[in-house]
Amino acid sequence: MPAFLDHPTPIAIAHRGGAEELPENTLPAFDAAIELGYLHLETDAHVSSDGVVFSFHDHVLERVTDRRGRLVDLTAAEILTADAAYHFSPDGNTFPHRGTGIRVPTMEEVLTRWPGVFVNIDTKSDAVVEPLVELLRRLDAVDRVCIGSFSDDRLRRVRRLCGGAICTSMGPAGITAAWLASRSGRMPRLRADCVQVPVRARRLVVVDRRFLDAAHAAGLQVHVWTIDHAAEMTELLELGVDAIMTDRPRLLREVLVARGQWHGAALARA
Repeated sequence: MPAFLDHPTPIAIAHRGGAEELPENTLPAFDAAIELGYLHLETDAHVSSDGVVFSFHDHVLERVTDRRGRLVDLTAAEILTADAAYHFSPDGNTFPHRGTGIRVPTMEEVLTRWPGVFVNIDTKSDAVVEPLVELLRRLDAVDRVCIGSFSDDRLRRVRRLCGGAICTSMGPAGITAAWLASRSGRMPRLRADCVQVPVRARRLVVVDRRFLDAAHAAGLQVHVWTIDHAAEMTELLELGVDAIMTDRPRLLREVLVARGQWHGAALARA
């Protein structure tokens, strides 16, 4: 079993560090999740024009920062001038972290800041695949990550570059095939180690008893995203999912602690 998955379940994963609680995909957000005891983070990967991999979700800067432009068209130095907390507003009216020096972190910073933490990385562009794999190898971090993507081709490239020796989830075509097969109690592994899915895709319920049983029979963990309400967290835990990704890491921890299912680190701060 890959090291990323070799952990008591359910695994609690802080999505973008906890995007509802602090500016997403920033060091303060990841720090806060770690201080809560999280051992698994989720983030996204893009690459700059000069080959530096960044922890950032969108293809462009403007939704999150005070700068504009595609990351792939900007140098690392230009990206590092952006205020990554500029648009974050927990109440919709105030911007408490604007101008406080929070910037877009490089993936190297994320991976080296907490060497004992596991990171789920969503490859957001074709261009980032090779620089990301090179970075993981240089940092000896291949066994600390799980790679996901909304592109089956990117996942195939990651597996090929790593000789299959890296934890990956399924892409969209794989998930469709897996769900269809699960209706008859089967599920192909398709070279994946887990399936990471939403509860629903439009009107279709993805995560149900048949899907979960078929995945487990195939040796695949089921990770569900992005769950931010206690009632839904509880429902999925009762069903037996293997991991939950959330934008509200404090809430998920509270739910898991109450159920005696918290498997994170001891709290550094309440």
